[in-house]
Amino acid sequence: MGGETTSRTTAPPRLRSLFGQSALYGLGGLVSRVLAVVLLPLYTHELTPSDYGAVETLVALGAVLVVVLRLGLPTAFFRFYFDAKDDRGRITLLRTSFWFTMASATLALAAGLLLARPIALELLGSSGRAGVVRAAFVAIWAQMNYEQLTSLFRVEQRAAAFVLASVCNIAITIAATVTLVVVLHRGATGMVLGNAAGTIVVYLALLAYRREQLGLQLDRRLLRELNRFGLPLVPAALGLWVVNFSDRFLLAELRGTREVGLYSIAVRLSSALLLLLTAFSLGWPAFAYAIEDDDHARHTYSNVLTALFFVCCWTSLALGLLAPWLVRLLTQPAFYPSARAVAPLAFSVTAYAGYTVVAIGIGRARRTGSNWLVTGAGAVVNAALNVALIPRYGMLGAAVATLVAYAAMFAGMASLSQRVFPVPYRWERIAALAVGAALLTAVGRGLHASALGAAALIVAYPLLAGASLGVSGARPRLRRLASQLAAMR
Repeated sequence: MGGETTSRTTAPPRLRSLFGQSALYGLGGLVSRVLAVVLLPLYTHELTPSDYGAVETLVALGAVLVVVLRLGLPTAFFRFYFDAKDDRGRITLLRTSFWFTMASATLALAAGLLLARPIALELLGSSGRAGVVRAAFVAIWAQMNYEQLTSLFRVEQRAAAFVLASVCNIAITIAATVTLVVVLHRGATGMVLGNAAGTIVVYLALLAYRREQLGLQLDRRLLRELNRFGLPLVPAALGLWVVNFSDRFLLAELRGTREVGLYSIAVRLSSALLLLLTAFSLGWPAFAYAIEDDDHARHTYSNVLTALFFVCCWTSLALGLLAPWLVRLLTQPAFYPSARAVAPLAFSVTAYAGYTVVAIGIGRARRTGSNWLVTGAGAVVNAALNVALIPRYGMLGAAVATLVAYAAMFAGMASLSQRVFPVPYRWERIAALAVGAALLTAVGRGLHASALGAAALIVAYPLLAGASLGVSGARPRLRRLASQLAAMR
């Protein structure tokens, strides 16, 4: 009884700490997402849907290359940082991770610059787009090295410093992108280079800031241990890549880059929810692993999942219902069809949010070798549905395939994680939250609700959710009462 009481009393402060840090992390992402949305009218005026499609295809390529080149090092870095016994061990970990990342990113950059023309011909249908391919590999190099250094702020739980770096990155990126795309009319190449500019400048500043910690040291024994922990995560990450990005390649192949461009607008609008998840994800690993007591961790993880699911479901509902007006407000007429794909993409982010929370149990138990089974199954489901749905339904089929795949991964990871690190998640509440939001979205879209009607449904959700959670929360008490009455008989 005493252990249970302690976990209950310490959970709220821990949750406040997590969401406080997530709010700080989210500031940088908030500015980035807001500016990206505000600038959509400028970009859609200067870029065609085909240009957007080219950029999105290269973003997908970059995502898979980053997964392969990192070899699971970022996750291993977080786990080993908290296992290090002293500052000397942490410095060795930082230097080993830094130089491994630098070497991998530089090799990829060299290969991309040399092979730009054949890559452009294969992926974009024209070797004349080699310039945007080269720009994409510069962006990959910058991203890998920048994220390695900013991850140190995260393990140090210095959210304010992380946000400062992010905001500086965003300010430079926006200025460079607007100059290249709107003023100089450099199109897709300018958009990619502009996004890389801020990352490179801030990375160079971080190098100067961390210069005393970044000596020339690479501990081979430690690197082998990091790879032993991280390598099993690579197939899992590749499975996630298939779910996240393979639809771009299939859309480009089966429906053309214009459809990819439309799909990318739907992705950007649903990224308002991704902002919440990104902010949470930045603080979540360090927070979750820093809880030393397993009982406290289990109780906290359960509360986190319920709270996060409520916020994500509510935001998904809002985005799905308001999508037609948002698209018309922010884009040109050629992009209006994008609204159809926003709702399923938003709910897929909600499913991924659940996956992120329950997957932490696998890392805590150091049983990462089976993660690929879950993400691999999700990738198979996603690929099969994409092949079946995209030819007929285009981007809407791709969005539905993404939603189903993430829902399957959430369920699979929850089952796997519970075997190695059981957590008392409140599944009835999770189901009530998801079903309620999905039904309200279906009603609003099915009836073609006006803006006022959509707003009413959005406002109604927390009231309906509160009522359903009250009913589901009362069921265990009713079962206990029934058992006591039966015993009295």
